[in-house]
Amino acid sequence: MSSDTAENGITITGNPLPKLKKEKDVPIWLVAISILLPTAFAMLATSATNVAIPYIAGYFGSTVDEANWVITIYMIANAILIPLTGWLENYMGRVMFLKVFIIIFTVGSIICALAPSLNALVIGRLIQGIGGGPMMPISQAILISSFPYNKRGEAMALFALAVMVFSIMGPTFGGFIVDNSAWQWIYLINIPVGIFSVVLVHCNIVELKNRIKPDKVDYVGFGALVLWLMSMQIVLDKGQQYNWFDCTWICWLAGISLFSFVFFIIWELEYHSPIVNLRIFKDKNFFIGTILGASVNMIIYVTIVLLPSFLQSLMGYTAMLSGMSLAPRVFSCIIMLLIIGPMVEFLDNRILIASGFFFLGLSTIMYANLNLSISFDYVIIPNILMGVGVILVFIPVSGLVLGTLPKSELSNGAGLHSLCKCVMTAFVVSMSSTLVARLSQVHQTYLVHNLSNFNLAFQSRIHSMAGNFMQFASNYATHKAGGLLYKQMLSQAKLMSYVDVFEMFALVAFILIPFGFLLKVPKKEEAESRR
Repeated sequence: MSSDTAENGITITGNPLPKLKKEKDVPIWLVAISILLPTAFAMLATSATNVAIPYIAGYFGSTVDEANWVITIYMIANAILIPLTGWLENYMGRVMFLKVFIIIFTVGSIICALAPSLNALVIGRLIQGIGGGPMMPISQAILISSFPYNKRGEAMALFALAVMVFSIMGPTFGGFIVDNSAWQWIYLINIPVGIFSVVLVHCNIVELKNRIKPDKVDYVGFGALVLWLMSMQIVLDKGQQYNWFDCTWICWLAGISLFSFVFFIIWELEYHSPIVNLRIFKDKNFFIGTILGASVNMIIYVTIVLLPSFLQSLMGYTAMLSGMSLAPRVFSCIIMLLIIGPMVEFLDNRILIASGFFFLGLSTIMYANLNLSISFDYVIIPNILMGVGVILVFIPVSGLVLGTLPKSELSNGAGLHSLCKCVMTAFVVSMSSTLVARLSQVHQTYLVHNLSNFNLAFQSRIHSMAGNFMQFASNYATHKAGGLLYKQMLSQAKLMSYVDVFEMFALVAFILIPFGFLLKVPKKEEAESRR
């Protein structure tokens, strides 16, 4: 292994690197725009596609289960690339890394928009996921390193605008597109944004001054990572459809995923040139902050998935209306982003985190009061409170989780932090859908006893409803009334299952309130010394 001295006097161990150009004097707001623009649209592409799946299935003449591979393959590619962010940045250089992956994302969007078949669309989403995966961790790392310590709140507010707000806007944006135009526009809009982003990155992003290019490629670690995440994602996405472990191939994939996960951890800890540095989990702030960050994502995405699902399946809302139900959350997030900067600077961040989890729990428990006669206005207040809670937790945690790491580990830490959030989100979204299905069956078991000839209330109700069908034969009218009551019972059982799941996650939010106080808030001098 050779050792060279860079032009600025920094000793770099590894392969010889070319002399660095003089650092650009770029305003930090221009740096923020350059990195957050592609990040925002990568996040928008993630959630906007979800509401378009029925339309995509109809367009290609496929089933919804087949069309769901459009989501599954994107999440697999995303998850695999996220933890490699730090390694790829060091290997390629920050500017080249960003330009290459933005171009990959743009090419994937072009293929998706022009796809002549579902298979072509899946390939396009795979390419799009490869390009979009590293955008979130690299933008967080660049903002943390570019903004001064006393502007950390503003930096993370901008990060939240791109990552959290655009993710929440996804269903609303996607619903508007598919109800008023062709679903292809979800991908077409990314093309000019991608081209413009490459220009911005080339002009405004500064190369790393002390980049250490890896000598070797950790093929074994990378293979274990791919095998783990790919098999895990397939199990989570297809488990409910194939009744989980009643299916042989699901059992095999689950075993492969578990083995690959354990092997990946052991290999990365023991290998001398790991593709991911797992030892940073020894940092207390990083470990606890990652748990809290993953928990926030868990609560957010459960409500993003289940609330539109409830409104569409039980209330008969269109894709656009169900997406619009999340709009109040976007507005409250944006308002909070305008004031969170000074709050992070002058208040104890741990108090903000505890307050945020309280608002998350309060808003989620309000969802547990849903019924089949609510108006659209009913979901406004819980969504507003959810937006407040999201920002109160997300901004301080995003700053503190990397705040005690050395600058050389920022990209690696951001990648691992994002991977944990991605894995937790995939796991919980899958489990929440399964819980709704299974709890619905449990409630059916109890409610069906009320549809009995020995129940006087049921007898009175069925005779009353049969009177509305007296234009038919008497027996037919009674059967039709019974079928209608059974359908209402199924709706009630499914409603109760949604309520149960919302109550579970509200409890999780309330339990996490004191955990924020385990984080360490570094002093300004200590934080600046790590920059």
